[in-house]
Amino acid sequence: MGHLEHKKDIKAGKLLNVYIITLSDTRKEKEDESGSYIKERLLSACHKVSGYSIIKDDKDLLENLIVKVCFPDLKQKTDALIINGGTGVSFKDITYETLKDLYDKEIYGFGELFRSLSYNEIGPSAIMSRASAGIYNGKIIFSVPGSLNAVKLAMDKIILNEIGHLYYEISKHLS
Repeated sequence: MGHLEHKKDIKAGKLLNVYIITLSDTRKEKEDESGSYIKERLLSACHKVSGYSIIKDDKDLLENLIVKVCFPDLKQKTDALIINGGTGVSFKDITYETLKDLYDKEIYGFGELFRSLSYNEIGPSAIMSRASAGIYNGKIIFSVPGSLNAVKLAMDKIILNEIGHLYYEISKHLS
């Protein structure tokens, strides 16, 4: 079955429970435009937000939160995580390093496509993005830059179009 048939399949349209993580040393919830945008777009697509956290740019904090969300108690169900922030090239940006050590499988095409689309908007500065996606413990993880424009690009052009299909593909053999 090709990708178009999968998208027509009712399972590919499953509404997902998505956890949002914002990495920032300064933002509070009221100032988190990127996290708010992710939440609004997920809800407008009828997905559920299973949780939301703002944490500092800290490898241990991020890794511990991801493990907690991906190995939840029975009260909280999460199918996917969207992380914004910490994907740049400065030494404080730790998201990619943290995730690459956790991923069971990396979805290389996400980062490649994100940077290609980003190049069309901002030019060669797109090379500084280390956006990525992967699978960890049967959960989809997307990691995008923290700027509102980057989040809009990722959500509207990639994530919302493919999250159901990705979930279908990774979950069909988990049962």
